[in-house]
Amino acid sequence: MELLVIFIVVLIAFGVFRFFRQRMYLKTLTEEQFREGYRKAQLIDVREPQEFKRGHILGARNIPVTQMRQRLIEMRKDKPVYLYCQSGSRAARAAQLLHKKGYEDINVLKGGFKKWTGKIK
Repeated sequence: MELLVIFIVVLIAFGVFRFFRQRMYLKTLTEEQFREGYRKAQLIDVREPQEFKRGHILGARNIPVTQMRQRLIEMRKDKPVYLYCQSGSRAARAAQLLHKKGYEDINVLKGGFKKWTGKIK
């Protein structure tokens, strides 16, 4: 029983640590904030190609999170990166990878594509 309590406490502490560490390098933006900056940035849709084909934010490039490690060469470190996926979780994973690879200005759309009300293709 004691071991289970210790395990749960460690698990919660690790989750809290990751949450605050992520907030240091990742900016989660509202749709309004996202709109203000994404035209001057690299707009990346990290969903799979079939999701991208069904609709995406106008001007976005599709680099699925599953291919991101192999396609880093397509993104510049000196320009802001604006990421989105369907709901936000894959974009957060992509942001973590980009941070580890030295990208600094990383932004994610809060709520993802399903909350987007702007222009789509």
